[in-house]
Amino acid sequence: MLNTSRIDERKTAITRTRYQRLSRIYDLMETLPERRFRPWRQKLWALVQGPRVLEVGVGTGKNMPFWPCDVGMTAIDLTPGMLSRARLRAQGLHLKADLHLGDVQALDFPDSSFDTAVATFVFCSVPDPVLGLRELKRVVKPGGRIVLLEHVRSPNEVVGKLMDMLNPLIVRIMGANINRRTVENVQQAGLILERVEDLGMGGIVKLMVLRRSDW
Repeated sequence: MLNTSRIDERKTAITRTRYQRLSRIYDLMETLPERRFRPWRQKLWALVQGPRVLEVGVGTGKNMPFWPCDVGMTAIDLTPGMLSRARLRAQGLHLKADLHLGDVQALDFPDSSFDTAVATFVFCSVPDPVLGLRELKRVVKPGGRIVLLEHVRSPNEVVGKLMDMLNPLIVRIMGANINRRTVENVQQAGLILERVEDLGMGGIVKLMVLRRSDW
């Protein structure tokens, strides 16, 4: 049985409500930034290996054009509105996948279920990111990978402090924290960083490849 006692249900409900509210206009909101994100998504998915792959925080399905064609895909999202749009996108792309509601903080999968787990721009929004990363660690097989594409707090301290100041406002409007220290969270979750690559925006956007520390 999964242990959900540490989940902050109030914060999780707030996150779900925010993204439900934004789900109808989410793709429109990200039209311009997505032009920059698409090559990064493609780079990430080139690292993904099956046969079983989990994507958490599938959103409206922006990664679907890059899903490998020879793997079994499972994808979850916290928000019904986002997931309904992901299902429509999967239908339009003639993709077969197991798409359902789920919370990365309490994944409804047995231990060691997947060869690779993927998240893109997700852990900025997870109420307890360390808990979510530990869940990915649990459901990925020994020798498997966790691959993340995330924006993090700037390594430039002046910019980082500005991000700290703006973060409460951005969270209210967009739902995402702009000052998450995801590399540190990965280490706190007991995962090993095999690779960290700065992709752009002055070290704010990073590609991370992780593995379980017990392998």
